[in-house]
Amino acid sequence: MRVFRFLVIVFPYFNAAATTAFVDPFRAANYLSGESRFHWAFASLEGAGVKASNGMELCTQAVATLRDEPWDLVLVSCSWAPEQHQGTYLHGLLRGWVSRGCMLGAIDTGTFLLAEAGLLSGRRATAHYEHIDALLELYPDITIVEDLYVFDQNRITCCGGAAATDTALQLIRNLHGETLANEAARYVFHQQFRPGSAQQNPEARQPLGHTITLVVRQAIKLMEKHLEEVLSIPEICEQVGISQRQLDRLFRQVVHKSPALYYRDIRLDRARGLITQTDLALTKVGVASGFPNQSHFCRIYRERFGLTPRQDRQEGRVPFDYRAWPMHQLGKDR
Repeated sequence: MRVFRFLVIVFPYFNAAATTAFVDPFRAANYLSGESRFHWAFASLEGAGVKASNGMELCTQAVATLRDEPWDLVLVSCSWAPEQHQGTYLHGLLRGWVSRGCMLGAIDTGTFLLAEAGLLSGRRATAHYEHIDALLELYPDITIVEDLYVFDQNRITCCGGAAATDTALQLIRNLHGETLANEAARYVFHQQFRPGSAQQNPEARQPLGHTITLVVRQAIKLMEKHLEEVLSIPEICEQVGISQRQLDRLFRQVVHKSPALYYRDIRLDRARGLITQTDLALTKVGVASGFPNQSHFCRIYRERFGLTPRQDRQEGRVPFDYRAWPMHQLGKDR
């Protein structure tokens, strides 16, 4: 039986959990099969130890020593600041593998690496939800979706986290059928396989099991659809059929914020994503996030994140310490 060979290329501060979540089902499949149906190796641009975002270090080989091996899949795993790893050397490697018929994959912000190399043009792709807006702005020739993972011909993109396990199981299923995929899923205690079309943030139920009131979900959906052309809270109340007083009470119960503050914060989150992940002019970022008044935008941005938009861009792709979504994450009550 032909062995499926894949190479995982990691970059500084990659997500260790997502990377190992992808690899482990293949380990389980080999063990359960009693034979090596899958073979993999870990590489980086320079080799040696590469530190993950959680502080763990992975021992890797220099990609130059592995580039000419007959890989079936090359997967890039990246997290913070993907723009720091772009370059003609990496792009040349990726295009070389494509020319040899190799499948390419990406976890988390690895999607940026494939997109910048021009290897996702005209295709569907995904990434972690906090990077969706930046991808839409930077690569209009790619259909960006908020799915868990996407298989588009010989390209695979995955949002990261536990979805990497679903991605691996789908690949095992494609190559060896449902029986082995089911056995591998059970072995790693992945009790429910999720299709790629599953959304990263399901609306009906939160991860800890709480169900969010329908009108709150409807109001949030309206807010998320109108980040640039902002609706007033009375307009939102009218569309969901509830009084402003009732909506305020429900929001404070669920997200511990008023509707107005929640709406402001998700627009600021969008602005921060565009500031730290693109080179879009700050004035355009403000407008795209519903803050046409630049001085007001800078003031409330600093109030929320502790530094101005310009400082945030210059000081370098600061990880998000605050998120308005997922909704189970608590914010300050105001």
